[in-house]
Amino acid sequence: MATEFSKSNILDIDTNTINTKNCSYCNIPFTEKLWCKECINSLEKLAENGDKEAMFNFANCYRDGEGTEKNLEKAFHWYQKAAENGNEKAMFNLAKCYVKGEGTEKNLEKAFHWYQKAAEKDYTKAMYNLAIFYENGKGTEMNLEKVFHWYQKAAENGIEEAMNNLANCYKNGKGTEKNLEKAFYLYQKAAVSGIEEAMFNLANCYSNGEGTEKNLEKAFHWYQKVAENGDDETMFILANYYSNGEGTEKNLEKAFHWYQKAAENGNKMAMNNLANCYKDEKGTEKNLEKACHLYQKAAENGVNEAMFNLAECYKNGEGTEKNLEKAFHWYQKVAENGDEGVAIFKLARCYKNGEGTEKNLEKAFHWYLKAAESGNEEAMLNLANCYNNGEGIEKNLEKTFYWCKKVVENGDEEGAIFKLARCYENGEGTEKNLEKAFHCYQKAAENGVIEAMNKLVKCYKDGEGTEKNLEKAFYWYQKALAESNKVKSKDEVELVCNKCKKPYIDYPWYHQCNECKQPFIEYQWCQQCNVKQFQQDFSKWTSKNEFIDKFIQEAQLNAKNSYGILEWIPYNKLLNISYCDKGGFSEIHKAIWSDGPIFSWNYNKKQWDRQTDYEVILKTLKNSSNLNSKFLDEWKYHYNCQKNSFSKFIQFFGITQDPNNLNYIIVMSYAKKGNLRKCLSDIIKFKWQDKLQLLKKIILGLKVIHESNLTHGDFHDGNILLSDNHNELFIIDLGLCKPINGLDSDNNKVNEIYGVMPYMAPELFRNKLYTPESDIYSFSMIMWEFTSGIPPFYDRAHDHHLILSVCNDERPEIIENTPKCYMDLIKKCWDSNPSNRPTIIMLENIISEWIRCINEFYVANRDGNYVYKVSNIDGQLEDDMFEFVKANKALVQSQEQVNTSIIQSHPQACFISRNVTKEIEKSKNVSESIVQEYSADLQECMVKFKNQ
Repeated sequence: MATEFSKSNILDIDTNTINTKNCSYCNIPFTEKLWCKECINSLEKLAENGDKEAMFNFANCYRDGEGTEKNLEKAFHWYQKAAENGNEKAMFNLAKCYVKGEGTEKNLEKAFHWYQKAAEKDYTKAMYNLAIFYENGKGTEMNLEKVFHWYQKAAENGIEEAMNNLANCYKNGKGTEKNLEKAFYLYQKAAVSGIEEAMFNLANCYSNGEGTEKNLEKAFHWYQKVAENGDDETMFILANYYSNGEGTEKNLEKAFHWYQKAAENGNKMAMNNLANCYKDEKGTEKNLEKACHLYQKAAENGVNEAMFNLAECYKNGEGTEKNLEKAFHWYQKVAENGDEGVAIFKLARCYKNGEGTEKNLEKAFHWYLKAAESGNEEAMLNLANCYNNGEGIEKNLEKTFYWCKKVVENGDEEGAIFKLARCYENGEGTEKNLEKAFHCYQKAAENGVIEAMNKLVKCYKDGEGTEKNLEKAFYWYQKALAESNKVKSKDEVELVCNKCKKPYIDYPWYHQCNECKQPFIEYQWCQQCNVKQFQQDFSKWTSKNEFIDKFIQEAQLNAKNSYGILEWIPYNKLLNISYCDKGGFSEIHKAIWSDGPIFSWNYNKKQWDRQTDYEVILKTLKNSSNLNSKFLDEWKYHYNCQKNSFSKFIQFFGITQDPNNLNYIIVMSYAKKGNLRKCLSDIIKFKWQDKLQLLKKIILGLKVIHESNLTHGDFHDGNILLSDNHNELFIIDLGLCKPINGLDSDNNKVNEIYGVMPYMAPELFRNKLYTPESDIYSFSMIMWEFTSGIPPFYDRAHDHHLILSVCNDERPEIIENTPKCYMDLIKKCWDSNPSNRPTIIMLENIISEWIRCINEFYVANRDGNYVYKVSNIDGQLEDDMFEFVKANKALVQSQEQVNTSIIQSHPQACFISRNVTKEIEKSKNVSESIVQEYSADLQECMVKFKNQ
């Protein structure tokens, strides 16, 4: 609340009687409360004899009916006589008679005259009232310099109300130069003296940091004092402080209490917020009927937000019967009141769909235009559709293009950028520009629009708007297939738009097979013909290992698309081999696969179309010259997960063999950014909504593993790879994956334990079996890394001492400015008791909701006001959302303070998978030794005690 309160009421008549004479009859000093009839007679004689004090007191008797009948005309007469004789108190009261029209006609000019006379005689109350007359132009012309002068004089003479109003002059630069520090000082002085208006204004100073440092705790203190005195506006503000946890702990019950008090005192905004409490179950039980009733009251009092909320109640039948006519009525009221928000858009939809009123496309267009001009992106998109389809307006492709572009420029790319791309591609409403079309398709594809992904395939394949790049065409083709979730074969395939949920009706690159005339089951994929081709090629290759041959052949015969293919890859087709890294069980090299992976069958050339000169990673498996079926079972887990989710697992293309040492080599796709650990210094600079998006992608990959009835078994940041733009994450090294229902079988029990110690759950150090909950523990460490930018326990030796610490519940220290809700989720994930950890589905739901709320918040608050409340959100989720928003604001400072590039890890820290069995045994021995030592000490103490 930025508006200051002024004490603009003039001070009342002076009731203090100052007598220099005693009553001539009873010798008692004259006082207001001690008039007897004899005294009145004596006083009258004194007044008639020219005693100005007696005149003033005699006037008071007539005014109050003390010792005589009340007579305002006679009171006025004697005030006037006393004033004309120089009595300043009488001048003050005479002015008041002219103000109120008591005993004479109302006359502000004469009132001003007598206030001025009294003020010039240094009568302080008159100074204050004179300032008010100058301020409001009463009985004289407005004069701000004189306002300031007389408030200053009154304040210097101890009038607390004048201190508050003088502070207002300094605050607003009225009659003097603006000086917020002096304003703050005077507000403080008047507030301490008990002036309620000054208390409120002082609270505003603390709230806004005006004339002093911002201090919400002190603002809360002073708002509370005013609210307790019954001011409804301040009650409303106090409720907001409790609701948002500003200056005090968040307390929804107290927020509800003060909204209720303010509403009962007639505050219309409080009525709306009280209704929100009932609707969203904040600080009270949910009661939609009471919410609707309060929205109605506030709406009838002119609160636009309440009108909109009431319309929503009628539209959705919440707290009242569904009534589209009344919903329309209230949307219309909000729109007519000049609200340029979502209500105008909703009104347009009513006209478009004929909801609560007759369908009227012209009026729908009118209100879409109003909403679009006010910045509503959804309205802009609908307006573009109106122009595109000629609905309510003549068809105009130039304006279709204009509004699509406007939406994209405002940042809401998901809905409009694909349409904008179509405009550029086809030259609709703008000049044809394939480069811009390609750029827009790329943005839309990155936002998950499947049709845009397929457009990118065509752009890269045919070199339209970009350089021809079959590797990228192949990538987007696979991505589209994965995202469309195995679209059923049709001559015309219908897919669902991500935003509007309506089907795309023309998918031009799904056709029928030229050979067998059957529909493709996937993009240019005829399983019937391709199976025959693979079978014909079986005789052309062999790995010389029956298990590998069988594995690859089964994959080829069952492939339903190109990323289901595995191949035996001749070693001589791998060029420019260079060393990259070393893992716990393998050595990593980079190479160029000259043939490249299969894209589709070329019916004209009768050969496979391939992505030639394809960058790949070679994972050489140590001591693997004689692989058995058990080893291949483990790689089948990876392959099956890959088939279920192309974009979440690094692609496994096939197997080759080094002719020099006969070690088998897994050939996989290359992720240019490397592993997640190498990218942590970048990731901690991301805004929280972007961090959460990355975490969600990791969760979705882990979800595929768990839903395949598997566990990863070695989940850490080195086994997660990133694409070059951080858009895609790929899980690797599923070599330790085990079927969950087979983990407790004798065949799967091993004596040796492998892993990266900081990511291993404590139960693993106690010889418990690896479970999905163990993966969740590992995920908690990745969550922690997103706040720290460094791996967990980087500064510790990864030995039996660390194992003991982890088993004793030691965890990495929570980083400052981490949102509390995020911190709480980390703690649940790394709980020592596996049954207390959330499931992967729970994690997906929690993080998805966080992302939704944060994104909606920023979309709705582009103006920077940060007052918007996200829809479909409960109190706890709202708290979580604001924690992330607050953390984003603190992100810049934290980045300046942390430089992860210079952090050195402990020389005995090891972040690659290794055999940790010996360290676990050492930790057990140390633990047993401690127990034995404790037992011995205890026994010795008992002996000593017994001997005493």
